[in-house]
Amino acid sequence: MTDTADSAAPTEDTAELPSFPMPRRCPFDLNEQYAELREEAPITPVDLASGRDAWLVTSHEHVRTLFLDPRLSADGTHPTFPILAPRRKSFDEQARGFLPWMDPPEHTRYRRMLINEFTVRRIRAMRPRVQAVVDGCIDRMEAGPRPVDLVRALALPVPSQTICDVLGVPYEDLDHIQDRAEVMVSKVHPPEERAAALRDLRTYLGDLLHRKGREPGDDTLSRLVARHRAVGADDHDHLTGLALLILIGGYESTASTIALGTVALLAHPDQAAELRADPSLAPKAVEELLRYFSVADNVTSRVSLEDVEIGGVTIRKGQGVLLSNAAANRDAAVFPDPETLDIHRDARQHMAFGYGIHQCLGQNLARLELDVVFSTLLRRLPGLRLAVPVEDLPFKDDAIMYGIHELPVTW
Repeated sequence: MTDTADSAAPTEDTAELPSFPMPRRCPFDLNEQYAELREEAPITPVDLASGRDAWLVTSHEHVRTLFLDPRLSADGTHPTFPILAPRRKSFDEQARGFLPWMDPPEHTRYRRMLINEFTVRRIRAMRPRVQAVVDGCIDRMEAGPRPVDLVRALALPVPSQTICDVLGVPYEDLDHIQDRAEVMVSKVHPPEERAAALRDLRTYLGDLLHRKGREPGDDTLSRLVARHRAVGADDHDHLTGLALLILIGGYESTASTIALGTVALLAHPDQAAELRADPSLAPKAVEELLRYFSVADNVTSRVSLEDVEIGGVTIRKGQGVLLSNAAANRDAAVFPDPETLDIHRDARQHMAFGYGIHQCLGQNLARLELDVVFSTLLRRLPGLRLAVPVEDLPFKDDAIMYGIHELPVTW
């Protein structure tokens, strides 16, 4: 690992470094290297596909500590930020307003404008609305032909329709949004295509925000425009970026967890039967599934603003740091028998939503959606089963967010 201040360029021996991200062994298990590194070198240098290197952190204790360390910056436009794939400069230029890439005091200022939109009380009041969306999706599944792609029929529609409703985004535009977002978050599309997809999304949301400013409604984007104007922060480009990350973040990770969680429950029929018989187990089951899959493992990167010593390692100023919440969530020091799915487990210490000031703003909404989806799906379709062998499912190893491209099911 290079120890040159303000630099995170690869060392001459990067060929000998482990590569990150490390592909999962199967839909349920992380690469065995994570456990090996956590035992032998919980803070270790790794090589990135972008040509950079970074420190990979795999223990729960160290990940949690570094999430709280103000010397680590979340600024994704920093010149030595540990990006996972090459991207064009225009991508960074269009990242204005990306809340996960902000540091205090800017991050604090803009997060406060949104926090009241996602309180526990407000989200609890949304349960009937989410239940209606889930029931509608399952009604259409029952009325149509089988097998059904659960990703398109349920996993994507529930969180995407809900976040569109919350934000005030026309649901009929969602196909275009999802198409552009899929390219933007892909690790295999060329940098120019990813930059173009981001530009298209910013243009769409920028136009929508202009309309919200002229004709406000009872939705989060309208209120966000009003709050920005009230405090003299009416920066349209910044607001557009903020809206974009709320929209994409509002459905992408939840959709992935719905699809993966369904596969996991079908693979553990005894636990699925318990959850079907006792819906009060749903909150614990949701936390366990979030811990178990940690779909956003590739978006918790940082760059060090000064030298940081931790665990006998010195992270130099300018070096990248990858805080692996997936590895931390499989740490046996915190979660006994961590490779086993257990819906009775107290998994509240998981970091699937991150930790500290950048912890996911929409986590309460995600928990509600997952609770309603799994409780309803198991109750209404007790004979649900995969229509293809699990090894034939196309898992998202080619995207920043882990998940499943297609999930054929029948009953």
